[in-house]
This record gives sequence, structure tokens and C-alpha cells, in this order.
Amino acid sequence: MSDEKMERVEDNELLINARKPEGELGDQLLDRMNKSHESLAQWGVSHLDISKDDIILDIGCGGGVNVERFLKMTENKVYGLDYSEVAVEKSKKLNQKAIEEGRCEVIQGSVSELPFDDEIFDIVTGFETVYFWPDFVNDLKEVRRVLKEDGIIFICNEAIPRDGDARQEELKELLDMNIYSDDELDQSLRQAGFSDLIIFDKSSSKVESKDVSGWICAIAKK
Repeated sequence: MSDEKMERVEDNELLINARKPEGELGDQLLDRMNKSHESLAQWGVSHLDISKDDIILDIGCGGGVNVERFLKMTENKVYGLDYSEVAVEKSKKLNQKAIEEGRCEVIQGSVSELPFDDEIFDIVTGFETVYFWPDFVNDLKEVRRVLKEDGIIFICNEAIPRDGDARQEELKELLDMNIYSDDELDQSLRQAGFSDLIIFDKSSSKVESKDVSGWICAIAKK
């Protein structure tokens, strides 16, 4: 096997953990994602209006860097949720001080059955995670359930569908993931009952970056 093919195999073995990080490779991937998604996260959050009173839930919280970010932006409580045990433990470790202070909770669970009462959150976010939601529209309805009236859902992705992109097709098959266009996000959010939808793409970036191709975020209101 050539060095290039060997590198691709090793990369795929690591990337397959993107869906549900597990074990040592999952831990490594979370470290990589914490760093590689930072510019995307900064760009996405620049479109959010967060107040000191907002209660926030980050779904698919991964290594917990966005939970940490939100804890600096609100004086209220921040929750993280992930269905990966490795991600939950890593996020808890990163945000241990806030957890001890009662300002943060990180919970293992599924977006399809959120372990929260109705109308708890002002903002629910999903960074690089809706690709893996098992039933997108119904999962969006579940998010809507836990949002307060006029609460906000925020979705931030670095990938959009690209016709003829062989690597993207390979990753979609490898990870059993769905990559949504702006029209698909719009349609799905409206079908789930959201309104006042705004979609931003790389042209609206407020953060300097060398590579923002394909970045997209959507904000909608309950």
C-alpha cells in the first residue's frame, strides 16, 4: 500500500469516530476537533445575540469548548449533551470548575429524546452535529419542545453539498451522515415549526480566516 493510501486509511480510522467518539481514537479526534473547529465556532457565534440571562444547551458538545465559550458569555446555566461517553467525560473535565459551581451540566443522551422538560432553554446550539441526527425533522421538533417561547435554535456547519466531490461522498458513506444545503435547512426547520429563519454563509463572516469555504449557519425562532 502506498504512503498516500496508508495515510488515507489511518485518517479514515480516526474520522469514523466523528459520529460517536469512542476509546483512544475518539479522544484523539475530540482534541483535533476542538482545535480545527475553533475558527468556525467563532464565526458562527458572531451571529448570535447572547445575553447574560440566557440558559443555553449545546447538543453534540464534543470536547466541551463551546460549553466553555458560552459560560463566558452568559451568567446563567449552560448545558452540554452528547451521546458519546468519551465526549461527555472530556467536556466535564474541561468545564469542571463551572460544574462544581452549579453553572454547568454535561449529560449523556440523544437529541431524539432530550432529557429535559418543556420550555427550558433560551438558546439551543448544534455545531458540526446535525449531520448525524437520526431523524432530522423530528429531532428538530424535539429541540423546539425544550425551547422557551421565542427561543432560538442555532445550527453551524462547515460542510455544504458539493456535486462531484468524491471525498465528500466517501465521508458521507463512511460516517452515514447527511450534509444539508441552505434550502434543506430552511425546509426542515420550517417543517419542524420554526420561523424567522436566517441563514448565513461565508460571505457574512466577521472572523478572519483563510478557509471558510462552505461554512453555513442557521438561526430560527420557536
